[in-house]
Amino acid sequence: MLFHPTKAMFMRATLVQQRTDFPTRRRRGFTLIEVMVVIVILGILAALVVPRVLSRPDEARAVAAKQDLAVIGQALKLYRLDNLRYPSGEQGLNALVVKPETAPLPPNWKTGGYLERLPKDPWGNPYVYVNPGLHGEIDVLTYGADGKPGGDGFDADIGSWQ
Repeated sequence: MLFHPTKAMFMRATLVQQRTDFPTRRRRGFTLIEVMVVIVILGILAALVVPRVLSRPDEARAVAAKQDLAVIGQALKLYRLDNLRYPSGEQGLNALVVKPETAPLPPNWKTGGYLERLPKDPWGNPYVYVNPGLHGEIDVLTYGADGKPGGDGFDADIGSWQ
């Protein structure tokens, strides 16, 4: 069979016409019911997730305080290794950042300090340093969310001895 150009053009035109003869029905968006189902599902998920997420900030602050206490504790141990004693209660935690000028003067204070800066606890209060400590040789603590000694739950003290 030989190729006939007129016949091929006729067949192509027929195919194009057949494709355009069918009525096409395109969906142009979502129905109201579909949108309502999605909104209900999102509402159920929010009702389950939101209460769990709202209690997390307090837990995160407690964990952050414990991490800060660990970092301060390590800096205090380095200070003691270099200077044979912890900073006095009068010198406080500031001795980790700035070389103390009150007695007892540290003989081998590390240039640049042991901490770049003193962190505040997650509630915005300074950490408390006690030398001699009540729970150990020294104590470093935060009074928790209420900023007062004692308390329960998230208001409880968090200390280096815990």
